[in-house]
Amino acid sequence: MDIIQEVEAILGYGDTCNHCLGRFFGKRSFSLTNEERGRALRIAHEIAANEPHHEPDPDSCWVCAGELSRTEDWAKRVIEALDGIEFSTFLIGTKVPPLVAESEEMVWSDLSLRDPEPLKAEMNREVGKAVSALTGKTADLKKPDVVAILDLGEGTVEVQVNPVFFSGRYMKYERGIPQTHWDCRACRGAGCEKCDFTGKQYADSVEELIGRPAIEAFDAENAVLHGAGREDIDARMLGSGRPFVMEIEAPRKRSLDLAALEAEINQAADGRVAVHLDGWTDRKMVQSLKSDKAHKKYRILVEIDGSATPDEFRTALDQLKGVTIRQRTPLRVSHRRADKVRERRVLDIGCTGTEGDRYWVEVVGEAGLYIKELVSGDGGRTQPSLAQILGRTASVVSLDVVLVKTANEYGE
Repeated sequence: MDIIQEVEAILGYGDTCNHCLGRFFGKRSFSLTNEERGRALRIAHEIAANEPHHEPDPDSCWVCAGELSRTEDWAKRVIEALDGIEFSTFLIGTKVPPLVAESEEMVWSDLSLRDPEPLKAEMNREVGKAVSALTGKTADLKKPDVVAILDLGEGTVEVQVNPVFFSGRYMKYERGIPQTHWDCRACRGAGCEKCDFTGKQYADSVEELIGRPAIEAFDAENAVLHGAGREDIDARMLGSGRPFVMEIEAPRKRSLDLAALEAEINQAADGRVAVHLDGWTDRKMVQSLKSDKAHKKYRILVEIDGSATPDEFRTALDQLKGVTIRQRTPLRVSHRRADKVRERRVLDIGCTGTEGDRYWVEVVGEAGLYIKELVSGDGGRTQPSLAQILGRTASVVSLDVVLVKTANEYGE
């Protein structure tokens, strides 16, 4: 079957607009729109059949029902839907009614067409060109700021605003603040008397103390903190802070002064949490942050049940330095973590001073090393431990994270 016979067969299915006729051969030839391609094929068929020329009514097209002739109208709907949203790049997507998709695919199959283009592809391209011409914005197939979805069946435009990301380090100066929001254990976030109908287990979190000013500044729906590991709720995060990436969901503003935002966050957190913002980043940084197992330095105050001379204590610490520790999931977190044995190394450990009968200790450990259990032994679930080596009960009175570094920064 030659191309003229294919055109005749396609027209036999019903009234077909030039856009759709051209789309059935959309990958043939270059520098033509589908409408131009379809008109040329129609005229060639009419000449071959010695028939008078006529231009079809787009609204009577059995495939697209005239939607491809209304791309300018769709572009105006997109711009209206994006009103008030800051963006530099965009992407158009299209939801095609199943019956329409099935109809054009039926023709492809029936006639064994080799070069068709789907309806949604032309809608995406042509509406995108119109939006770009009207707004001066750029279409971006990979990382658009916003995505506008045309629903041909409903005649509506759905807008998806992609997140923005910024990175930095946070310090936590107050104990009792979790890193991220926790739903109330009793009502699972619904709100009840136990949580004073807030739906939260804790009044605040690092995520919320940083996120609330950010949400307001970006006019966003939510803010999600991605940290390089996490500290216990009763531990402070000191020193240069913990690396994090903040994901701002559905922002209506995108271009902010991060130095001003940093100042706003620090003022709002009122000394409980502080941040230093490094700059803009993307989702790849989140993945890198999660996969890069950072080493951490802790400063802990250790209490021994019974007497232990400074020499005994330091000798016991020396026996832990450089040692690989086998730790079964601690009892205190066993309700939310898999019960298994993990091996983590103590990179460095030493006594830095005393406070009465207690000892100040600094520990550098691999990511995932449970410091409290390294001291207490957790009833034999962690081996070796300081308590096991000393032969007496030992516990952590206070714990601070004072440094977070990647393995590369430690020369690993």
